[in-house]
Amino acid sequence: MMNKTRGFFAEFKSFAVKGNAFELAIAVVIGNAFTAVVNSLVGDIVTPFLGLVTNNVDLKTLSVALRPDLVITYGALLQALFNFVVVSLSIFIVFKLISTTRKRLFEHGTEEKVPAHEKPEDIRLLEEIRDILRGNVQKPRD
Repeated sequence: MMNKTRGFFAEFKSFAVKGNAFELAIAVVIGNAFTAVVNSLVGDIVTPFLGLVTNNVDLKTLSVALRPDLVITYGALLQALFNFVVVSLSIFIVFKLISTTRKRLFEHGTEEKVPAHEKPEDIRLLEEIRDILRGNVQKPRD
């Protein structure tokens, strides 16, 4: 029994020490903080503007009474869906900004064009094979 327990803890230690577990933990913490910011954006800024447009209708209070003792509050679902859309859109915009910035900072200028006559023969041949496989057949060199 002790061997199995040691094996379990060794496996857990191996999992926890890997970078993926730390990255996941960091992502959860940042995502939680980001969700609080977006929920504040929705609740404090977007929803009042919607109130102006909809004559102060609060989505959370929308409901339908099927019987006096059976009330379906679908407004809470609508508010949760709206929050989800705003959070998803916000995360997408932040992701696009970060990826665009990363491309500009780190990938811009890293791939310099080297004249064909300065490239080694094996690289030129590999590029020709790549172009043929892609369908970008060029005239063969003389």
